[in-house]
Amino acid sequence: MKKTEEKIYPVGAAYYELMDVIGKGGCATVYRACCLPLGEIVAIKVANLEEQDDFKLITKEAQTMKLVRHPNLVSAYCSFIEESELWVVMPLMDAGSCYHVMKSTYPGSIQEEAVIAKFLYEALKGLEYLHRNGLMHRDVKAGNILVDSSGVVKLGDLGFSTSLFDSGCRRRRKTILGTPCWMAPEVIEQSEGYDHKADIWSFGITALELAHGRAPLAQYPLLEVFFKIIQEEPPRLDSSKKFSKSFKEIVAMCLVKDPSKRPTATELLKHPFFKNRKPNLRSVLEKLSPTLRKRLITIKTVAVTQDKMEETSQNEYKRGISCWDFNLEEIKAQAALLEDDVVEEERIDVLGRKNEGQVFQQAGQSNVMSEQVILDKVLPFDIPCGKSVMVNS
Repeated sequence: MKKTEEKIYPVGAAYYELMDVIGKGGCATVYRACCLPLGEIVAIKVANLEEQDDFKLITKEAQTMKLVRHPNLVSAYCSFIEESELWVVMPLMDAGSCYHVMKSTYPGSIQEEAVIAKFLYEALKGLEYLHRNGLMHRDVKAGNILVDSSGVVKLGDLGFSTSLFDSGCRRRRKTILGTPCWMAPEVIEQSEGYDHKADIWSFGITALELAHGRAPLAQYPLLEVFFKIIQEEPPRLDSSKKFSKSFKEIVAMCLVKDPSKRPTATELLKHPFFKNRKPNLRSVLEKLSPTLRKRLITIKTVAVTQDKMEETSQNEYKRGISCWDFNLEEIKAQAALLEDDVVEEERIDVLGRKNEGQVFQQAGQSNVMSEQVILDKVLPFDIPCGKSVMVNS
């Protein structure tokens, strides 16, 4: 059988024409672009390296995307430096994320379990590949499960992924990193570190997100979110709605406080819930607006909540899908309210480092602020719960 020749994507900005902006975050801007020599539409993530608080995080994502080779993971065609910018050329996932599909197509949440099963199964195959190769994703959520117009599903945003191996030995991580509402209890507690089983918890939360239209606890202030994740029983599917026994079971299996009792991604792939998954997503994608840019604008302008507190939380969540956008005044105000109730164990700068740790903020904002917030156990309690965060300990 004749081997198919792999396309070679040219290196250099002159070979690409940037078109629409389809995503803007704290680290980079994502464009729909045309690779001129190949005549192919691609996505290009452009990061200004002079404006970054953490150069390693940006370059690490590019390196990881170039190395991974799996049909359910977003990989990079090529990457290069253009003046002070890092350009990463990758496939255009033109249907957007599962979050975009859910908010553009369904009233509130995805109504069909077969569709949820399809999204989750395809993402799980990518996650299983990462785990099998000694990697964790650390930010599994609907906003990072991407879809193209033909229905191909890929797990993206590998900037937070990390190796479980150090000098050939499996290790447990001790970095608080991810998006708060999806964080596993052991990631927050930091008593013994965590491993790939933290991704399984986030996967279970993502299942609830698709079924309910939002992550559990999204309506609460972030301090309460962390306390509830640690102290309360794990969340479950809404008992007032009709869900299948197998769906309830797989959610319960993932959301177990003891990580050693959670299944592996390999074991989950064999679960009966996935047997009834939709064979393809054609009928779902046909309901979408013609362009990704138009859908993003629609999602931003349509109210998706009932009360003011939940609306605020959801706005933070939607912003957090594509960027880290910390508001210093909000952080200071929340810290003042919490000062009487929280035991002060540690103070760190909002953008300062503690034990080589760091909280990321949106690119372009000042990185020389030294205002302080009160953190219990050095946790980023005052970061809105839809945002991805990282603090090393």
